Amino acid sequence: MTQQYDEERFAAAGREQRSAESIPDLIRDLATDLSLLVGKEIQLAKSEVRETVAEVQTGVGAIATGAVIAMAGLVILLLSAVYGLSNIFEPWLAALIVGAAALLLGFLMVQGARKKISETSVLPERTVESVKKDTSTLKRASR
Repeated sequence: MTQQYDEERFAAAGREQRSAESIPDLIRDLATDLSLLVGKEIQLAKSEVRETVAEVQTGVGAIATGAVIAMAGLVILLLSAVYGLSNIFEPWLAALIVGAAALLLGFLMVQGARKKISETSVLPERTVESVKKDTSTLKRASR
C-alpha cells in the first residue's frame, strides 16, 4: 500500500513540474538531451570500431606468426618430399610435382583466411541498432 502511495505521489509531482515548465524550457531541454544522445552514440560507435579493429589486428598477427613458423617447417618437408620422389622420378619432375602441390595447398589456405577476415564486420552494429531505436522514438514523440 505504501509503495502504491509513493508511486502516485511521485507521478503527481512529475505532472506538476512538467506543467510548470514553459515551452522554451522544454525545447531547450530537448536540444540538450538530443546533443547528449548524439554524443553518446558517437562514443559507442568509436568504442565498437576500436573493439573490432583490435580483434582483426589480433587475428592478422596470429596468422602472420603462424605462417612464418610454419614456413620453416614446410620448406624442410618439401625438400624431403622432393628427395623422396627423386628416387622414383627424375629430380626436376619430383620438384615440379611437390612445388605444384605446395602452391595449390597455399592457395586454398589463403582463400580460407581471406574468407574468415571478410566475415568480421567492421560496422558498429550496436550503434546502428541504438540509432534506429532513437530515431523511431523521436518520430513517435514528435507526433
